[in-house]
Amino acid sequence: MASDRLTRDTVVARALELADAEGIEAVTIRRLAQRLGVTPMALYWHFKNKDELLVGMFDAVFAQLADAPDPGDSWRRGLRAMVTALVEVMRRHRWITGLKQTAAKRGTQNFHRATDRALALLTEGGYPPERAFQVASYLLNGVTALVAGDPSGPPGMSPAEAELWRRANRLELESLPPGEYPCLVEYGRLVAENPDVEGYYAFGVDLLMAGVEAMAPGDPVSPPASPAPAEPR
Repeated sequence: MASDRLTRDTVVARALELADAEGIEAVTIRRLAQRLGVTPMALYWHFKNKDELLVGMFDAVFAQLADAPDPGDSWRRGLRAMVTALVEVMRRHRWITGLKQTAAKRGTQNFHRATDRALALLTEGGYPPERAFQVASYLLNGVTALVAGDPSGPPGMSPAEAELWRRANRLELESLPPGEYPCLVEYGRLVAENPDVEGYYAFGVDLLMAGVEAMAPGDPVSPPASPAPAEPR
């Protein structure tokens, strides 16, 4: 590709492809220039350094949240749709969990848009601004932890490598002294070599949303009904 036809979006798109295929460590200015068929100096025209490129990649990933469905009929459904979309985006780009703290602090346009949208939904649910920001941060960190703990295995592994990784984890738990760690040993026996990954993520989203919905000041969840008093005898 000629350097005069190189655009910032093209550089970011190729960087995303490289990170998705080989991990974020594989993304270097020199490696990216080779893939694009240009000199490293051509990339510095668009990004001053690798950190700036990583922030651009982070922003491009969050741009994908713009396509998240918006049910529009309630803040609960809207927020759940947004959290679900965030999970799907992070699953496609699992390396982003390592960039979140650095890139989010730098601030990016699409990250700010997503955050503002989440705050608007939480405000509609009755959360005051300060609490809404805290809850939005909780959801972002919760989704990050959810994706980082994917039971299928760490990112970048082949299916065969991931299967060996899961088997090693199971054997490690099963080998613990059952008298000292009965629950861990029992869990080890239940760990499947082919885990229900979709079920894991569905439960994770339910768990995150349950806390947010239960604590919403403007739309509280009704407590369970008290049992009727016994008839006097």
